Amino acid sequence: MQQIAVLGATGSIGTSALDVIARHPQAMRASVLAAGRQVDALLALCRQHRPDHAVIADPALYPRLRDGLREAGLPTQAHAGDDALQSLVHGDACQTVVAAIVGAAGLPSTLAAARAGKRLLLANKESLVLAGELLMGTAQAHGARIIPIDSEHNAIFQCLADGNPPARITLTASGGPFRGWTRNALATVTPAQAVAHPKWSMGPKISVDSATLMNKGLEVIEAHHLFSLPASAIRVLVHPQSLVHSLVDFIDGSTLAQLGLPDMRTALAVGLAWPQRIRSGVAALDLLTQGGRLEFEAPDPTAFPCLDLAYAALQAGGTAPAVLNAANEQAVSAFLQGRIGFLDIPDTVAATLDALPVQPADSLDALLAADARARRLADTHITRISGARA
Repeated sequence: MQQIAVLGATGSIGTSALDVIARHPQAMRASVLAAGRQVDALLALCRQHRPDHAVIADPALYPRLRDGLREAGLPTQAHAGDDALQSLVHGDACQTVVAAIVGAAGLPSTLAAARAGKRLLLANKESLVLAGELLMGTAQAHGARIIPIDSEHNAIFQCLADGNPPARITLTASGGPFRGWTRNALATVTPAQAVAHPKWSMGPKISVDSATLMNKGLEVIEAHHLFSLPASAIRVLVHPQSLVHSLVDFIDGSTLAQLGLPDMRTALAVGLAWPQRIRSGVAALDLLTQGGRLEFEAPDPTAFPCLDLAYAALQAGGTAPAVLNAANEQAVSAFLQGRIGFLDIPDTVAATLDALPVQPADSLDALLAADARARRLADTHITRISGARA
């Protein structure tokens, strides 16, 4: 029986993971569920899946979690805070960890899983963007198996299963809700428009990242660390059907691609059972009835500059990717709050990257310090923009 910790259990990836796990009760179970602040949603999941442990990130919500579990008559133990989560992830409570906490907040628990040599299903982009060298080195040193759960990186993982090195990889992007829009048209975009993704059901932050193409930029940095490729060997193409999840070129002229319906449960099933294939709840792809054609186009760097900003941060190396990620998180949050406009997101990221010189990324402390400086600078820039808009 595979014991699985689902971190970010109340989010879209977490609930998809639980759906797959529930389909195989004889082989796997959710032993640890963790959430940020959605205590009622976490309690509902505990009633359904009956884990051994439940963790709420905000300690102020611990009494509600503890009392809710008691009232439901569940034996599930309540915990609060990141230290408790790291202890559970590192200990005997699980063998597999689904790392789906959004943002830099997911890094400590992800590193804890890597240090413990767990099977790590990685859906937290920021762990690799902020500390890719550290995470991959930790996983290698402790025998952890990292299986990426982003549909694109999972596709590459599957295409590389025979062990042959890639000559080039191509990450596909749906183009988000604003594919084909000009930069001028994007000036009046609202948060509601930005989170209305045409293909994927995701949380607000990831949806905005998809709309700006920063999501794809972060995936470029992820791919660099996961597959040991330089930026020059990582390409991005817009593919509006979202059926080809990535392509891999080999030196013999062959190109392999992984196709499937846009449903995260496929990648999660691969991660949970690899190298076996198990039922995910996702139907097989029928190209005749589910599209009939596959289109590809180059991204527009003028309308969506976040992609080039990510490439620039990757080329700069050191703390630049951490600065990129931190500034983007602050800018997206401000946009969702209505404080800045859509185009102010890349402007804030660019201004923060320009203001902070690149430092060596030789320790977690150095990366976290760069993250904190970037957030302060980004907030200053955001305050200036929102003041001018008022």
